[in-house]
This record gives sequence, structure tokens and C-alpha cells, in this order.
Amino acid sequence: MFTFQTEDDRMIQLVQNVSKSHEISAEELQFLLACRAKGKAEFLLIDIREITEYSALCIKGTDVLLPTSTIHLAMDELTKRKNSLIILYCYSSSRTFQMVHILKRMGFTKIAHLDGGIMEYRGEKLKNAPLPPNITCKG
Repeated sequence: MFTFQTEDDRMIQLVQNVSKSHEISAEELQFLLACRAKGKAEFLLIDIREITEYSALCIKGTDVLLPTSTIHLAMDELTKRKNSLIILYCYSSSRTFQMVHILKRMGFTKIAHLDGGIMEYRGEKLKNAPLPPNITCKG
């Protein structure tokens, strides 16, 4: 017999799995973004690529641009969110894979990276998007 999960159950299970594996698939991120649009999910989606990469193409729903070259400047603000779900993405997931390990060692518990990066993401993307607010401006 099959048990079908509600959207809320699926979201809760997904957040638990992501917190353990520290990785999220493109399809799972699309689902979480849809849940967040309905007010059912809270997380911070951070692009750690450089400004020129973000400007060329980004995932719709990105909250913060925090390039790896300047992430050290925002560590105090980021540390305030260490118990919140944070999802990182880059082009192919090589930078985010390394960043997740660094942040885990710093005590971040709900940190994950988008497997395959923006390259694998099939959801809505934006070209020539305006830069999102700095992490210090996010509520």
C-alpha cells in the first residue's frame, strides 16, 4: 500500500534530509522555493558566485549574493543564522561543496548546497537580474 504525503509532510521530510546530507537536488530546491512562495517554508538561498556570474544568470528566489571572495566580510551576520536552513549554490557545486564543509566546521547545522549548481537547475532563472540586497540588509 502506498502512502501519499501531504505537501507539508514532504517539505518537513525534505528539510530534515537536507540538514543531514548537506545536499539538495535541483528538483528539491524547486519544491522548497514553491513552498516558500506559499509561505510554508523558510530558508536563505545564497549564490556564492561572483557578481558578473550572478548578473548573467541567477536562480529566481535567490536571497543573497555572497561571493566566496568576500564571504569572510559577512561571517558575523551569517553566523547569526547558523541554526536556520541555508542553501548555497554556485555554477557546478564545486565551490559550494567546499563552503559547506567550512561552515559545518564552524557550527552551521542546517547548511546545504545545490547538487550540480545552477548548471543542473531546471527551475526558473533570471538573466540580467538586479543584485539582491547584501546579507546585512536581510531581515
